[in-house]
Amino acid sequence: MTQQDILQALSHVQEPDLHKDLVTLNMIQDIQIDGNQVRFTIVLTTPACPLKEKIRMDCEAAIREKVNPDAVITVKFTANTTTNRLDGKALLSKVKNIIAVVSGKGGVGKSTVSANLALSLAQGGAKVGLMDADIYGPSVPIMFGLKGDRPLMTNIDGKDMIVPIEKFGIKLMSIGFLVDEKSAVVWRGPMASSAIRQFVTDVYWEELDYLVIDMPPGTGDIHLTLVQTVPVTGAIIVTTPQDVALADARKAIAMFGQAQIKVPIIGLVENMAWFTPAELPNNRYYIFGKEGGRKMADQYDIPFLGEIPLVQGIREGGDKGVPIMAGDDAITKKAFIDFAGQAVRSISMRNANMEATKVLEVVV
Repeated sequence: MTQQDILQALSHVQEPDLHKDLVTLNMIQDIQIDGNQVRFTIVLTTPACPLKEKIRMDCEAAIREKVNPDAVITVKFTANTTTNRLDGKALLSKVKNIIAVVSGKGGVGKSTVSANLALSLAQGGAKVGLMDADIYGPSVPIMFGLKGDRPLMTNIDGKDMIVPIEKFGIKLMSIGFLVDEKSAVVWRGPMASSAIRQFVTDVYWEELDYLVIDMPPGTGDIHLTLVQTVPVTGAIIVTTPQDVALADARKAIAMFGQAQIKVPIIGLVENMAWFTPAELPNNRYYIFGKEGGRKMADQYDIPFLGEIPLVQGIREGGDKGVPIMAGDDAITKKAFIDFAGQAVRSISMRNANMEATKVLEVVV
């Protein structure tokens, strides 16, 4: 066996999402051959890649079929998270992907989805931050058991910066860390927008593969401020199956699809898709309707990222400060793991096939 033999064989293995072979995509590194033994490294497009085992098996099959049926194959994985938004002059230039999690209305579980998406990505090996941009209803301090915590300050190149609080392996920032939890944030739009700019410019996020931003419900000032401040990789829409939530989700899709904004939709996730009582684990009750999110994703031709069930443990985990992805309920965690896997696949395809999103310039 030679390195050329191995590369020739692996040139027949396609990356499942990008539909190009691993050699053309420069995903094969460090080929080592010793007799019948061959070792090499595959560079994934994200540490949280849900298809790594399929890629491994396809590589092993190709080598045994085309080179040596008795080959002893060892495959290692590393990752170089894809991005197309890096610019040394841009804000958050060390953040590879900025993902806005949005909903047309409140009460659909957007913050729960944001928190558990961030945790799932981090558990897959990615460097992740979670920005709570819901100025009027911050939830990160409660959901992560950090009520009353205050971030530290540091000096970077002569500028005072806020250091995100770290928990469960992710960096966290919320207005709830800066104001008394018993006080209402009574701000006009410009003040709220200014706070969001500060979360971008005055927080020391460092290098991240993904910055998940939990946006406030609706389509307003804070959404416009975000896309005017940083180039956003894409948006994830959260909805429930019921018609009133779907109607408002359409407004969120329409906002990001406007010609002057043009933030790509990474996909749509349906929360509270069904209810399964603990005593009847095989039963599903479609309290809010059935498959409304999936049908709307098909209607708008956007990726459907999955269904999250209505489970008591998800609510309890958020209230106790231990989100479900940080707990040990394996069955419920699987729904978020599958959703996160579909999300990173959609992000990788977006980065490979679409132009970078530019900062929105609004002329008043």
